Amino acid sequence: MGNNGKRLFQYAWHYKRPILLALLLLALAISVELVGPFLAKRMIDTNIMGIQKPWYESKQDGRYAVPYKDSWYKRADHWEEGEVKGREVHVMQSGLTYYFVDAPGVPSTGSLSFKDGQLTVTAKDDSTQQFPAVQMSRNETYGFYKPEIRSMITLASGYVGLLLIGALLAYGQKYLLQVSANRIVRKMRNDVFRHIQELPVQYFDNLPAGKVVSRVTNDTEAIRELYVSVLANFFSGIIYMTAIMGALFVLDAKLALIALPLLPILYVWIVVYRKFASSYNHVIRSRLSDINGMINESIQGMPIIQVFRREKQTMAEFHEMNDEYFKYQNKLLYLNSFTSHNLLTIFRNIIFIAVVWMFAGGWLGAAVSVGVLYAFIDYMNRMMSPIVGMVNQLSNLEVARVSAERVFALLDEPGIPVTDQRLDRYKGHVAFNNVTFGYKEGEDVLKNIDFTAKQGETVALVGHTGSGKSSILNLLFRFYDIDRGTITVDGTDVREMAKQQLRQHMGIVLQEPFLFTGTIASNVSLDDPTITREKVEQSLRDVGAYDMFMQLPGGLDEPVIEKGSTLSAGQRQLISFARALAFDPAILILDEATASIDTETEAIIQQALDVLKRGRTTFVIAHRLSTIRAADQILVLDRGRIVERGNHDELMEHGGKYYAMYQLQQGAAVSGIVA
Repeated sequence: MGNNGKRLFQYAWHYKRPILLALLLLALAISVELVGPFLAKRMIDTNIMGIQKPWYESKQDGRYAVPYKDSWYKRADHWEEGEVKGREVHVMQSGLTYYFVDAPGVPSTGSLSFKDGQLTVTAKDDSTQQFPAVQMSRNETYGFYKPEIRSMITLASGYVGLLLIGALLAYGQKYLLQVSANRIVRKMRNDVFRHIQELPVQYFDNLPAGKVVSRVTNDTEAIRELYVSVLANFFSGIIYMTAIMGALFVLDAKLALIALPLLPILYVWIVVYRKFASSYNHVIRSRLSDINGMINESIQGMPIIQVFRREKQTMAEFHEMNDEYFKYQNKLLYLNSFTSHNLLTIFRNIIFIAVVWMFAGGWLGAAVSVGVLYAFIDYMNRMMSPIVGMVNQLSNLEVARVSAERVFALLDEPGIPVTDQRLDRYKGHVAFNNVTFGYKEGEDVLKNIDFTAKQGETVALVGHTGSGKSSILNLLFRFYDIDRGTITVDGTDVREMAKQQLRQHMGIVLQEPFLFTGTIASNVSLDDPTITREKVEQSLRDVGAYDMFMQLPGGLDEPVIEKGSTLSAGQRQLISFARALAFDPAILILDEATASIDTETEAIIQQALDVLKRGRTTFVIAHRLSTIRAADQILVLDRGRIVERGNHDELMEHGGKYYAMYQLQQGAAVSGIVA
């Protein structure tokens, strides 16, 4: 993960305070929780099993003294220094029955049997010892436990209190970590979306919109899980395992050594899992992007799909992608199932069986009491929980790792920072000087383009499809930069100007204008604070569209849905004209602006164009040659070269390509009228 891991850490470092506080709370919660087994061990060994420790006859009614048969007895660990002990007795447990043994030196280990007032203790080597004993009643037994009740209640209360404190600490940790993760991903999404605005247009030529959307949404959401779940589980797991291993060594070194192999097993487990999961997740994230891209493309192209009856073929292509996604999801599922907590449970149970067997066989030594054994089993169960948490988060870790690669690959694409600096409005004197350009190396689409457009002039670009008309405008906007030659605006090379500053005084009207979700007014102003409502209204009046839109139910606040599909082509075009006029560009681009307009609307559009072009340097791409008769300069392109230039009359007199194209269109128009 290397560099990506460092960058993910840098994102987290922006919110280091809540994250560090969350991890501190997590460490405290774990520390509090790990005190529990020690309290339980004390309760078992001291308060419950301690009854079988030696008892000594004591003075009447002393602290911790227990009355039995006209005498008082106190347990060996409750005697204070300097007190005089009486005779030694024992209370022995066999099953649910307790016996009072009035004799010293009774062994604390071995199996017990009682018959005819004699308690027989059988050692592991089958040797036996007999002691005189009396079976005790329930009340008599309770009397020997009574001094421990207060201590047991205190320990139990402490245990419950620690659980409550741990729960509060865990809540605070989870809350802080969730909030921090949401903030990190919010920042990351903002950074990705901001960078998308800075990317050159050619980047989007090669990457479908759906794939970009997938990186902004799905991949960043997967990274969120890294901070919320993976970080918490791995951090808590490491603290848990370190603390528990330390506690086990404090408890009993032999037991700790038995549990130690779990750590290398876990490490090998993670390495093997990541080896397979990484390749699966790369395919899964890639296919998810492909699916998003295809869905986006299919929705946008649904009219074409249905008109040309491509539904079945489109579904087949989608099924193929979806099936591959399903296939690799299943592979990952099999991997997760195989390496799930069930395997850990097997390891844990093997360790438990081994420890119980060794305890029963006496191989662990006298130091391992029932309380120690209980604490060991409790700690091992507690260790399983974080290990299971870490193993279960391996899939999220791999998804986040792959998603981070994809997100950072997008962020590493070279872009142009958006500048807030504004450039004084230039006049709009444009010159192309011997410009040669190709989208691919060695394949020039423009060759030695040379022309000048003076301020206020209208320059028309005509030619067959692929002749280079749109490429000239792409270079003027600096969507692409030229290979050879120069392009100047008011004598300044455009490459010496920031792209945003250059475009600041440019406007464009496309054949298919793009409208955003909002209102008619917001689509004219694009929510630019410098464009007032009055300016929006005036722009619509100037292009002759104000009265048309005021007849709509909402007027200028009529809702516009995605791409303006509820408006006619003419209405959408008029909005784009008003938009261009409102921004008052020095250079105006009209790219097939009247190509898809009906004849009735064309008259309104033509008047709007006349208003729009006034005082601006205007470049027009037009297939309808009748719309550019008034152009100051017409450039005829063929295979990337300017083959003719002049105004309409000059080119008609020349009788070249322009003349032939014009006559062809006029003939087609006459034929249409006659027909």
